Amino acid sequence: MTFAHLRTYTIKDGEMDSWMALFKEKLVPLLNEHGIKVEGTWVNEDESQFVWVRSYGESEADIEAKEAAFYGSEWWKANVDHVRGHLTDRDIKLIKSV
Repeated sequence: MTFAHLRTYTIKDGEMDSWMALFKEKLVPLLNEHGIKVEGTWVNEDESQFVWVRSYGESEADIEAKEAAFYGSEWWKANVDHVRGHLTDRDIKLIKSV
């Protein structure tokens, strides 16, 4: 069984291109560095929402440990406001493989 998050982010008007560049160039490598895998990414029809799945491992404890490392990283702490400044809303659901 694999535990993951289904994440839906509502992106501020006019910032999807900036968000996509930031996500691909900075966030994906940092997530990978901390053992968090991006399984897939999607954009809704009007390009106002960014939907993605990130997986952690075989237990909920993996989520806690890997997120603590990711959110504790120097890059994240220095850039969290910039990253979240692209968003107007976040919806995060825990999902698991069956």
